[in-house]
Amino acid sequence: MDSVYVIGRDAVPSLVRLGSGESLKMTLVVPEGESCKLELEIELDGPGASLDLAGASMSGGSEQVNIKVTVRHNVPGCRSEQLFKSVAGGQARVSFDGLVYVAHGAVRTVAHQQNHSLLLSGEALVESRPQLEIYADDVECSHGATTGYLNPEELFYMRSRGIPEDVARAMQVEAFLAPVLSRAGEGGQL
Repeated sequence: MDSVYVIGRDAVPSLVRLGSGESLKMTLVVPEGESCKLELEIELDGPGASLDLAGASMSGGSEQVNIKVTVRHNVPGCRSEQLFKSVAGGQARVSFDGLVYVAHGAVRTVAHQQNHSLLLSGEALVESRPQLEIYADDVECSHGATTGYLNPEELFYMRSRGIPEDVARAMQVEAFLAPVLSRAGEGGQL
């Protein structure tokens, strides 16, 4: 099942349970100008359940975006992939709290969690707290987070090719968010 949720337009479930062999591809989008506090729990309760979760937020003013995601691998043989990207400019405050929980006995779990953020101003703030809590052996789990600014060398290259600075910056932001936003546009749902 594929689902796209645009915060401020769509109601996002707070709890999702996946049974044996079920799969979910979910994309969350927080558009510019929208503040939110989103808490999402996903329970992988049946063997072979799989989750492909991605999210993007764009904040350019004084928005407050707080995203908390908990993915629980409760049984053996489940998979989860998470990718969250945020862009923060102005005086925006963005936080991501992500927990991948692997229960006792949930062997052969495969879980990956990534959170990447791009700062567009010195006044914006991004906090990232990816976490793993693992109580089983024979698992493949990872998490990571990065925060940075636009690449000045790429900006210089584009400007030297006649691209105005504001357009070059917009292109860099679009390229950064593309892995998530392209998923949201696949079904023409944005």
